[in-house]
Amino acid sequence: MIDIAGGSIKFGNNIEGEIMIKSELRYEAIKSPIGDIIIAEYLGKIVFLEFLGNNRAKMILDKISKLLDIKPQKGPTPILKRAEKQLNQYFVGKLRDFDLPIQLIGTDFQKSVWRQLNSIRFGDTKDYGWMAKKVKNNSARAAGQAIGKNPISIIVPCRRVIGKNGSLTGFGGGLERKKWLLEHEGAL
Repeated sequence: MIDIAGGSIKFGNNIEGEIMIKSELRYEAIKSPIGDIIIAEYLGKIVFLEFLGNNRAKMILDKISKLLDIKPQKGPTPILKRAEKQLNQYFVGKLRDFDLPIQLIGTDFQKSVWRQLNSIRFGDTKDYGWMAKKVKNNSARAAGQAIGKNPISIIVPCRRVIGKNGSLTGFGGGLERKKWLLEHEGAL
């Protein structure tokens, strides 16, 4: 069950007193200059974006599918088309900030970290210790683990968090992509 603004929504079997929502988890594959991307939406909000070609993409999409109790289906939707257009603009240097509805699916701590990622401006980087302080957690490691579970890569800019000494550390899409993205944004 997921709590949304004080009400509860049950995905799957309808239980008395809960709202039943029928919808689809839709996904599409998108080409990018640094590899193919899979992006998914649910109820008109982006819930997933990851690079294809690694087990991480399948693992996260499977987890979201299980949490929502719905099987993903391939096919375009208006929000996926809008996301593809914005991603293409980002990759050619015409867009700095995404304007897309997103739904973060994770623990309260993970979501607090992921929300904070959006405060890191285009062309800037922060370190894991900074993130730990921003979310009022003394553990840079815990912040890093939450960042590593970000289900909406690129749109939620986890790439902008680097090691305290400026080193590139951890990125689900691979360090070569993190480097490319940060160079593209002028942060390196």
